[in-house]
Amino acid sequence: MNKGLDSNTVLVTGGAGYIGAHVCKALADVGLEPVVYDDLSQGKVESVRWGSFESGDILDKNRLDQVCKKYLPFSVMHFAASASVEQSVIEPGRYWHNNVSGTLNLLESMKVNGIRSMVFSSSCAVFGAPLEDLISERTPKRPVNPYGHTKLAIEYALRDCFNAYGLSSVSLRYFNAAGADTDGEIGEEHEPETHLIPLTLKSVLPSGQPLTINGTDYSTPDGTCIRDYIHVSDLAVAHICALEYLQTNPGDHQFNLGNGTGFSVRQVIDAVAKVTGRQPGIVLGERRPGDPAKLVADSSAAVEKLQWKPRYTDIEAIVESAWNWFKHR
Repeated sequence: MNKGLDSNTVLVTGGAGYIGAHVCKALADVGLEPVVYDDLSQGKVESVRWGSFESGDILDKNRLDQVCKKYLPFSVMHFAASASVEQSVIEPGRYWHNNVSGTLNLLESMKVNGIRSMVFSSSCAVFGAPLEDLISERTPKRPVNPYGHTKLAIEYALRDCFNAYGLSSVSLRYFNAAGADTDGEIGEEHEPETHLIPLTLKSVLPSGQPLTINGTDYSTPDGTCIRDYIHVSDLAVAHICALEYLQTNPGDHQFNLGNGTGFSVRQVIDAVAKVTGRQPGIVLGERRPGDPAKLVADSSAAVEKLQWKPRYTDIEAIVESAWNWFKHR
């Protein structure tokens, strides 16, 4: 990547986590030097395989300043956040403190140290439960839980920071990140696990717990919820595209990232069965409050402006990459 800048370094907060680690690999692939800043509360040190590692919390402003002064990055990619919707409802204060207060610390440190751009890990949670099936950037933002509220609050803060002192940003609103690095170097592992694909993969193991399908009476072809699954490596490439976009497009920008195709819970289960050759154990459960029948991204703006296009659009390919990594674990 030709940045036209003196620094080759990108500070990656939360870079030891699932998506952050994949982005670090993508940064290294284009000749940039990631510096991972992570407190390892959710990330894993063994995932830091590209660039330097600095232990720290985004709530620690002095530590942020110290790391920024040491490396003088030209940009920041910000993944450090508490990220459980269910937990955010139970502990809203923790989410506002960590996600919003921590990000404000980071933005202040960027301002003091002359770092002029950020790629922010936002979420489709900013939309809440939209009425339309295909969600574009123009869809009204009506988050329905504290996690979504904090993500939208940061997007507003980024807009204000650009207007006040020219800090440019791209907020990438992910839909359902899934899959694993096809080289098998990193993958998805949460504790506790809440994501559908790894939960379904675990259910095929002799020691695995059955997967609960939350609702089978939705207005979808098979009665189960439909979601947009985007491969984590495609997300990583989108961050590189966003970083390049910011070089010539100052401002605060927002883009939705998804495949543009939805897959139902039953389709994911069928894909796991086909890829693994094993039938997942399932239990039928009730709907969860607030779960829309269908959430699918309109990513045409990212395709047009970021020159980005997802490569992994087939659910079986996404599941297969996750299974290949899962078996090695």
